[in-house]
Amino acid sequence: MRHTLAIYRRLLGIQLRSQLQYRAAFLLEVLTSIIINGLFFISLALVLQRFESLGGWGLGEIAFLYGMVDSAFATMDMIFSGFDPGYFGRHIRLGTFDQLLLRPVNLTLQVLGSSFVMRRLGRLLQGIAIFALALTMLEIRWTLLKVLFLPWVLMGMIAFFGGLFIIGATITFWTIESIEVVNIFTYGGSEMISYPMHIYPGWLRSFFTYIVPAIFLNYYPALYILDRPDPLGLPVWAPLMGPVVGFGMLGLALIFWRIGVRHYQSTGT
Repeated sequence: MRHTLAIYRRLLGIQLRSQLQYRAAFLLEVLTSIIINGLFFISLALVLQRFESLGGWGLGEIAFLYGMVDSAFATMDMIFSGFDPGYFGRHIRLGTFDQLLLRPVNLTLQVLGSSFVMRRLGRLLQGIAIFALALTMLEIRWTLLKVLFLPWVLMGMIAFFGGLFIIGATITFWTIESIEVVNIFTYGGSEMISYPMHIYPGWLRSFFTYIVPAIFLNYYPALYILDRPDPLGLPVWAPLMGPVVGFGMLGLALIFWRIGVRHYQSTGT
């Protein structure tokens, strides 16, 4: 395990040094990301200022959801960027994935360390800033359990969306090209759970409760932390399902990944 972590640190070190070689360009990318993503939230804040609430949730509560999702998704996008289906698909098309198979290093570790997109730091900083803003706007009754639970909620979201990235990458073993439907559940899913889930139609809530259980990642933990009643009437343990769903998705994705690797056939390029 220590040897594996040492290799991963070296792979990350290579990625970081290469991206920081041109620091002005890197800082400009981060700043641009902060501005672009920040404008989306500012637009939402202006709409809420006009209509006062969204589904009974005010700006502070929306910021709480939004900040948690942005922080978690940006972290995932950095850590799992090697499994980004668009990026990973190029490995398959160009045949460079075959090189990874020949190296005497854990394959999953190599893919994880093949990309670490530091410019996602802009979205991460923006998410942290929005979450901090939410904390100043809300009067949350913090307990020890809530404080201990919050990091697990964030890690659950990271694991969930990272698992979706791995599934999308694995599918390219058969399709060669990445398929856009994966983006619906990754980028689209992160956007959807940035808002209170009870505002969506019943069929959509059912899909993201029983098929892709994203409703447990952010919405139900927020209900618990903010002491809001559950308008959907799910069991009392529903708020605690976020980390279970997140790490469960990651576990299933890794199993699917191993199946895909066993059935991989080179494109011959």
